[in-house]
Amino acid sequence: MNKVLFKKPKNELETSSRFKRKPNPAIPQELCQSCPSCKNMIFTTDLEKNYHICSKCGFHFRINARQRLNMICDPGTFVEHDQNSTSVNRLDFPGYAEKLEQATLFSHEKEGVITGVCQTSEYNVCIFVMESSFMMGSMGQVVGEKITRLFEYATKNSLPVLGFTVSGGARMQEGILALMQMAKTSGGVKRHSDAGNLYIAVLTDPTTGGVTASFAMEADIILAEPEALIAFAGPRVIEQTIRQRLPRGFQKSEFLLEKGFVDRIVPRNLHKEMLNNLLALHLAPKVGVTHGSL
Repeated sequence: MNKVLFKKPKNELETSSRFKRKPNPAIPQELCQSCPSCKNMIFTTDLEKNYHICSKCGFHFRINARQRLNMICDPGTFVEHDQNSTSVNRLDFPGYAEKLEQATLFSHEKEGVITGVCQTSEYNVCIFVMESSFMMGSMGQVVGEKITRLFEYATKNSLPVLGFTVSGGARMQEGILALMQMAKTSGGVKRHSDAGNLYIAVLTDPTTGGVTASFAMEADIILAEPEALIAFAGPRVIEQTIRQRLPRGFQKSEFLLEKGFVDRIVPRNLHKEMLNNLLALHLAPKVGVTHGSL
């Protein structure tokens, strides 16, 4: 069969530049972002001004540790502790060294937590912020050591501790050495508390595993961001174990508030105001930052 017989002849007008369809303009990701919850398109600049919260539905985008420090610390007052501490592959776990290298390149951080001292309003505080982009903020030896050392420094200098958690739990590549950090950090928190010092934790999405089972839930005051997943074992693991569907919103911060595990849910744009109010209730005003490191 001659296929040419059924071929539509070209119309010269159709091929002219005047009638050519222009491709749809591509919007760079650096310019706009889509909200995972309501699919609303948001200008990146507007998102940054609104503390990385969707203006339409209130969804809290994940942010890195440096962004959170900038939101809480007064400008120019943050002094980092133990910034050169890095993990090593003590157990010769296959591929762990490569994962650490990739995590450093991806997050631009050396570990899964940043610790230090800063000033927020008129108060000197110790602060730690976990970094989700470094192996999902998993707690290994260095993470546990840095947090414990921060609590020891806070105890020695009678300073309150502000902690922002985001973690997938203990780091499996470090085995029992990672699980031991639960006891070590808990010991640091207990000594800090016994000395009469204040510890406030802010749980963000997600806070799970060994971090939840240790220092994240041991604070004097526990705050959480809206819709944050807070759990020991995740919902899918529990469902596969008990072979039952879990209630809607199970292990979200609103569910934990209802059950008494969280004291209050605070949107990110109100964090600094809330923390300063809590510090004012418990501390005498102090001006100036205590500089130094262990």
